[in-house]
Amino acid sequence: MRRSSEDTKAAILAAARERFGADGYEKATIRAIAGDVGVDPAMVMRYFGNKEKLFAAAAHFDLRFPDLASTPREQVGTAMVGHFLDLWETSEALQVLLRTGVTNEAAAERMREIFAAQLGPLAARLCPDPATAPTRAGLAASQILGLALTRYVLRLPPVMAMTREEVVAWLGPTLQRYLTE
Repeated sequence: MRRSSEDTKAAILAAARERFGADGYEKATIRAIAGDVGVDPAMVMRYFGNKEKLFAAAAHFDLRFPDLASTPREQVGTAMVGHFLDLWETSEALQVLLRTGVTNEAAAERMREIFAAQLGPLAARLCPDPATAPTRAGLAASQILGLALTRYVLRLPPVMAMTREEVVAWLGPTLQRYLTE
């Protein structure tokens, strides 16, 4: 049975996410990804151009922030920590991006783009002085990415042992301060 071009492209993206996650950016190859899908490497190149563009497509991620308009202002920090915990625990793509971003500049740039484009505007809406929004978003990202790195990549035992409620209780006030105070 032949796949449609959209099905083939989706299969390549899925295989790329898995391969980048398992092997990292440097070791993953177009040939291996094509082999995982059962297509010629030229097909991967046709759809994506090169490895960096394939990675960028595979690493596309929507942080899907909740609508915080109905969240009491004093609970924004805890709501954000809970939201990020949900994302990290359910998104292999985001974990792949974090693992790869630690060692690869293209992946790090992709992570910076995602957080700047998605967290930056949220910080601007929440903070008392929009001129400080980039700094506030950066500090919030440092907490979220630090948690993700220690809990989901490095798997540090004390951080792994924390319950969801404990993580929210520890980090919620910090994000609250960064975003609203």
